Amino acid sequence: MSLPTIPGPSGRSPRHARRAPRSHRVPAAALAALVAVGVTVPLAWATVGTPAAPGPASTAPAVASAPPAKSPVPTPTCTPQPLEVRAAAVLVVGLPGVTRADDALAQQVAGLGVGGVFLAGGNVRSAEQVSALTAGLRAAAGRPLLVSTDEESGRVAHMRDVVGAGPSPRRMAREESAEAVRGRAAETGRVLAGVGVDLDLAPVLDLDDGPATGVIGDRSFSADPQEAATYGLAYARGLADAGVTSAVKHFPGHGRSAVDSHRESSLVAADLEELAGTDLVPFRAAVDAGAPVVMLNHLQYAALDPDLPASLSPRAYALLREMGFEGVAMTDSVGMGAVNLRWDFPDAAVQAVSAGADAVLATDGGQAGRMRDGLVEAVRAGRLPEARLSEAAARVTALAGGDPVAMSCLDVALPRLDAGAAGGAPTAGAPTAGPVP
Repeated sequence: MSLPTIPGPSGRSPRHARRAPRSHRVPAAALAALVAVGVTVPLAWATVGTPAAPGPASTAPAVASAPPAKSPVPTPTCTPQPLEVRAAAVLVVGLPGVTRADDALAQQVAGLGVGGVFLAGGNVRSAEQVSALTAGLRAAAGRPLLVSTDEESGRVAHMRDVVGAGPSPRRMAREESAEAVRGRAAETGRVLAGVGVDLDLAPVLDLDDGPATGVIGDRSFSADPQEAATYGLAYARGLADAGVTSAVKHFPGHGRSAVDSHRESSLVAADLEELAGTDLVPFRAAVDAGAPVVMLNHLQYAALDPDLPASLSPRAYALLREMGFEGVAMTDSVGMGAVNLRWDFPDAAVQAVSAGADAVLATDGGQAGRMRDGLVEAVRAGRLPEARLSEAAARVTALAGGDPVAMSCLDVALPRLDAGAAGGAPTAGAPTAGPVP
């Protein structure tokens, strides 16, 4: 799904590896792909070099599964892991109340073969305790395991008892240079890496200058797209400097909504051209810089699937992939009210993977078995293409440092965040493929 050129934070049009600079017109092939997933297409995008004739926008019915990104290459004469193993591999789940690896829930989740775990504040007592927990979880898993947390600094800081308190992103952007923010994030990353955490669900790239206590509020670096991109990428690069992978969020932008998707969803009325000039700018910069993970939110978008949260929307994933993203697309927690009040955990997992998600986050690990079984049943019933599940499992396995070929017989190479310019500012350079730091 091609977008108009979105100016990068430096004012230049960003570019992506192996992609020519984009014009303000959509090539016919890209337009066809956009229409195929049912996105309303502004007529100004529909021609190459000539104005469009007036008339209604083009639409097409939604499809069950978003088109994949650049297709992984199947390995000949290869047998993938059993369906149950691949289904578990796409799940990243929380461990409510767990502080020890010998806890029954921890052992159950590790034995199930999930792709990753999520550590919240309730899992954290001290650096020594978290280190023992993560080491024990990995030993029980017997395979590469992502260990994630949510450490944005400010009010969303699940590892505060380990890394210490820090300023909000809004305050960072107002009072510190991008270089200082990168250094601050690198120190946070070193502490996280030291206790066994390798994925931080941060930074926020949403645009917001409303009340600090709003749903996004001071979690946002800025309402200015260029400033949000500059500071957000500085934070992401600081984490990468310490060997921790970042997950930029909440695509395609949460700042327009004051509704808390932990409780309910809401509809964003902006059209794609408006989003392209504002909310999507920081995400475009992150994709062009080689962001390895992007998290999708649970808002509904009139320009995409107005009846589905972005995390379950084929058109939202198609939009992200058409921007050039080739990494791991991850949902926000499907236990949040915007999803869970409409879809039970297994159904949400099936909807998300079918739409284009690679990793499905659920903060309640007690649901992991049901989610895995729901994915397996959906494949066997023909409601979820096995190839889509295999692709998702391959990407999450690669992110965890495992062998995607051994998992799914698919050779995937995830993007790697570039080093950036001095001070952490975005550059016009293309990302490189390779292991995620």
